Amino acid sequence: MTSPITFPPHLEQAHCADVLRWAAETYGTESMVVTASFEDAVLVHAAATAVPGVEIVLLDTQYLFAETRWLVDELKALLPLNLRVVHPLADVQPDNLWQRDTEACCRVRKVEPLNRALAGKSVWVTGVRRVDGPTRANAPVVSFDPVRNLVKLNPLAAWTDDDMALYEQIHELPKNPLSERGYPSIGCWPCTRPVAPGDDKRAGRWAGSAKTECGLHV
Repeated sequence: MTSPITFPPHLEQAHCADVLRWAAETYGTESMVVTASFEDAVLVHAAATAVPGVEIVLLDTQYLFAETRWLVDELKALLPLNLRVVHPLADVQPDNLWQRDTEACCRVRKVEPLNRALAGKSVWVTGVRRVDGPTRANAPVVSFDPVRNLVKLNPLAAWTDDDMALYEQIHELPKNPLSERGYPSIGCWPCTRPVAPGDDKRAGRWAGSAKTECGLHV
């Protein structure tokens, strides 16, 4: 589907902070929502410093790693975060659905909560990067999401792992401890495994199955 909106072409080469500020100036800070998995601290730090007060959403799937929760607490102590934790609906309780049907599990713990988090918003900011894997290799910095009828920003789309590491070093950001233990992509603990050197970054997500995305970005 052709986007109903024309975006400034310079955004594809712009620094992530400039992309974020452009969105805030164009659509308003209150119209933006940043979803962060807290796999790392880069997107959260960039968003909170470039657009103070922007809403940052964490989808609490009920299965977050303890290390991920630790990073959330570290960043809350470091930055003035406008953090909103979105939970599954009340009738969704911890269970073994992930063992039987990962698509259904992601649908009730990620997709449905995301849709609620994005309700009434005009801009959705994500941490998607092209180096994440084949399904994200062509991710644009800015696009129109026709399914959710909003602008989708991937301000880190072109960033390499070295870019991320340099940003963390410059700003002295804490790291998710799992990243040092072979987890280049971090989701829910039942469905995330460390990967072997040289493997696709998302090879540890739903390992042993054809599933590569939770449904948020497809």
